Amino acid sequence: MTLKEIRRKILKGDIMGLFRLSPKDEKLMQPSEVAQIFLNLPGASAIKAFQGFPEKNRILLFPYLDNLVQKQIIKEVPKEEASKILNTISSDDLLIFLSHLKGVELSDTLKYLNEKNRKAAHNLLGYPKESVARLINTEFATITRDMTIEQAMEHLRQFHQDSETANVVYVVDDEGKLVDDIPIRRLVLNERSKKIEDIMDGFYVKLNIDDSKDTAIDVFKQYDRAALPVTNENNVLLGVITADDVFDVEEEKSTREMQKFGGLESLDYPYVKTPFFSLIRKRAGWLVILFLGEMLTATAMAYFDHEISKAVVLALFVPLIISSGGNSGSQAATLIIRAMALKELSFRDWWYVMRREVLSGLTLGIILGTIGLVRITAWEQFHWYEYGPHWFLVALTVFFSLIGIVMWGTLSGSMIPIFLKRLKLDPAASSAPFVATLVDVTGLVIYFTIAAIILRGTLL
Repeated sequence: MTLKEIRRKILKGDIMGLFRLSPKDEKLMQPSEVAQIFLNLPGASAIKAFQGFPEKNRILLFPYLDNLVQKQIIKEVPKEEASKILNTISSDDLLIFLSHLKGVELSDTLKYLNEKNRKAAHNLLGYPKESVARLINTEFATITRDMTIEQAMEHLRQFHQDSETANVVYVVDDEGKLVDDIPIRRLVLNERSKKIEDIMDGFYVKLNIDDSKDTAIDVFKQYDRAALPVTNENNVLLGVITADDVFDVEEEKSTREMQKFGGLESLDYPYVKTPFFSLIRKRAGWLVILFLGEMLTATAMAYFDHEISKAVVLALFVPLIISSGGNSGSQAATLIIRAMALKELSFRDWWYVMRREVLSGLTLGIILGTIGLVRITAWEQFHWYEYGPHWFLVALTVFFSLIGIVMWGTLSGSMIPIFLKRLKLDPAASSAPFVATLVDVTGLVIYFTIAAIILRGTLL
């Protein structure tokens, strides 16, 4: 069955049996696959299709849906059903959903929760939006070190449910403080008569409740864990964060940075769900700023109007000159911002980066300048275009201008993100369009200044 056929079935309400509920149902779809189809459904159709699923499937599907669709569903379905959904999904999925709500919308939704979930939500929502507290799953399995493996297994069967966090169990003391973490495989593969303390290795990796989401991403990458425990300052185990939630955070972060690189505000919802005028507003701000910046290019051209009127041939190379500078600046900005995101560089490395980029800019400028020089020479020698009696001086002007502008582009593109980071601003704000606009304006000044020096007494 193709995606178009499945989408058609959903729109018609013929959705019974789409879910893959057991390994034998090879032709049916996973909840995450069904959720992808919901991204392209109109709001009313999405709600109708969602309500057409059996209750069990609705609860399975809800955490995978886009946040905007989730909010529409909770708003439109009967109160009893909304309450059942929110109180049944895992605590981390619930907290992620609540984190996207504000004001009255959040207050109204909290009324759907039972006392336990409402208390946990109030506690965790009090932490900063970018803290790991917003991702925590409070459903985790604990045992004590004095248990035997057999006792621990029986304890887990009686007091813990099957969940995404059950692959690892946590050893705690009488005060609930974290002592160690033990993968389930270690319980299964050891003698049942052994004590838990006999199979402990004494090493565990954890997160603090006040840590940022960025810290969580780094720790998951460094230690390659499927789940990490979260404790407070007294090392009391509060919950668990799973890798899938951290991957979602990293994807959202990467999406925001890519959008900022393109010269627009990050979108609150996926492109297909963003209202038209909201999309215009997100794009117009940066476009206006960049347009006003590019107007300085016209000002610079007007300032050198006298030189251009005397040597019109200089105007032929303006697009070539400024685009080379902008491209080199965008390259440098992209490299440095990504290196900082991966913790390869910090503000302390600014001098190292400056030296490296100056040398890179010089080398790249010589390469481009040589190509420009050869191009002008070839066109003149083969009479494809006549640059006049002083064509070689024009070629030298282009050669040295490209060296200067490419060096300036790489220097600007590399230093701006570093200093923005130092000022605790988002380096992605120094996106490619911003750097390109800056280099466009200053590149003209460099170009015509070099032209005035080389062509003085001849064309100028």
